[in-house]
Amino acid sequence: MNTPARRSQPDKPAPRRGGGGGASGAGSRQGNAGGNRQSAPQGRKGAQPGVAAKSGGTKPTAAKPDWRDYDPFADPNEEGVRLQKVLAQAGVGSRRVSEDLIAAGRVEVNGEIVRHQGMRVDPETAVIRVDGMRISTAEGIVHFAFNKPVGVVSAMDDPDRPHLGQYVRGRNERLFHVGRLDIDTEGLILLTNDGELAHRLAHPSYEIRKVYRAQVYGVIPRDLGKRLREGIDLEDGLARVDHFRLLDSVGKNALVEITIHEGRNRIVRRIMEEVGLPVRGLVRTKFGPISLGDQKPERLRPLNKEEVGAVYKAVGL
Repeated sequence: MNTPARRSQPDKPAPRRGGGGGASGAGSRQGNAGGNRQSAPQGRKGAQPGVAAKSGGTKPTAAKPDWRDYDPFADPNEEGVRLQKVLAQAGVGSRRVSEDLIAAGRVEVNGEIVRHQGMRVDPETAVIRVDGMRISTAEGIVHFAFNKPVGVVSAMDDPDRPHLGQYVRGRNERLFHVGRLDIDTEGLILLTNDGELAHRLAHPSYEIRKVYRAQVYGVIPRDLGKRLREGIDLEDGLARVDHFRLLDSVGKNALVEITIHEGRNRIVRRIMEEVGLPVRGLVRTKFGPISLGDQKPERLRPLNKEEVGAVYKAVGL
């Protein structure tokens, strides 16, 4: 008689890999029966956080960043210049003083207040303000106040007459003069190589006020100020002054101050001639926020950082 075939034994289940979860219950009992204690699997105590234990060829995962290593003030712009250095180079103060200004929240970069020291900026493009006043940080940008004397034409070059360019010879910058004064008028002219600033200062839409002192011949009527503010009709249209005051008068000679934001050619002389008070001498004493003060004719001086900030503010830069 044929003997029945013996049933094959079922395959033992493969032990589960322990990659951090430990051995299965059956595997643990088998190990205990043999008297050998299994070593603790990797991935428990002593394992590095964020790294899976190596078991059965399991590929380790990348380490997760630790929140304690996160720097909210880190700036990826390693190509820039540290803000405190830029402030110091702009003449705001020493680096230590600049750091104190930053910590106090008095420095603004591109419209945002900065309070940390690690920020880097591009001095050529960043708009930086201290206490709300913009500072000039672009390399090579210059701003000057010049007291133009009588007899000098308001141009950077002229083949036949004395001109502004003669007073800045030897400088590497290409300077622009802001506004014009006729050849018989002396006083304040601004020179800069910031083309956008020069354009805005001269554009009538920004209404930059200029102050003049004029020596006139004649008796000043009591209502002259009112008439000038209401407007004087000239051949090229109505011309108004913003402010008028009498400074001094002796007989038929008077010294008056006129504030006006118009920039038409010889506008002050033409207005005063129209009201019967011809001008014998004219000096521009103020251009926007910049004053001539006691600056002598033919003298060129750089604007200080407060004056530069005031000029930028006047034209919305």
